Amino acid sequence: MKSLFGLIGYPLGHSFSKRYFTEKFEQLGLQDSHAYTQFEIPTIEDFPALLGTESIKGFNVTIPYKQQIIPFLDEIDPAAARIGAVNTIKILPDGRTCGYNTDYFGFQGTLKAWSAYPHFKSLSALVLGQGGAAKAVIAAIEDLGIPVIKVSRQAGEGVVAYEALPQLMESVGLIVNTTPLGMHPNEAACPPIPYELLTSQHYLYDIVYNPLETTFLKNGLAHGAGGIHTGIEMLYGQADKAWEIWQS
Repeated sequence: MKSLFGLIGYPLGHSFSKRYFTEKFEQLGLQDSHAYTQFEIPTIEDFPALLGTESIKGFNVTIPYKQQIIPFLDEIDPAAARIGAVNTIKILPDGRTCGYNTDYFGFQGTLKAWSAYPHFKSLSALVLGQGGAAKAVIAAIEDLGIPVIKVSRQAGEGVVAYEALPQLMESVGLIVNTTPLGMHPNEAACPPIPYELLTSQHYLYDIVYNPLETTFLKNGLAHGAGGIHTGIEMLYGQADKAWEIWQS
């Protein structure tokens, strides 16, 4: 019986995870003993039913369940608990489930490796969206000593609305999109930031990876942003960290 891993989310048409891990298993010579599949569940209440087979060894978790999954897990890694979101689940030898967050490692690693890092690390960062991925991104940025301005459609405690951004752009260096705006098949969509105020001081990072260059990033370049970063390297980084956790 193959060791089975899979992705939980809804919908899952945008995901690269199945292809990535299938290719990884082939590269490691594990294709006969390991497999990766997609579990497209319309409600998080369907999750416990996935645990009914002994071959399940781990899951990745994506939109919209990175926060909703937490009450269904037996244990939470301290870092994931601090972030408040889980994107990787390990099935322990006794059958219990433990949640981790590898988005943090994938994002922070690519941010530090980006050649633009010296240009924006002394300024503030805008994080667009307040979902599970945003929580990991915010923690990763703050742990690098960069102040974060949280942005959402509606203002709230510690969160500003998009309408407030024109007054903030001069203090900002990094702008990160953690929303699904621009993701296939809705590729024309993009966050409503004031693109006309972008300068070479501003660097745009989109964690969306399908398409690689989103409308958000294209608009940034068209309006004079200093540079852009796609989400594919973050995907690889968080996936490799998930594999490390499953094998530990």
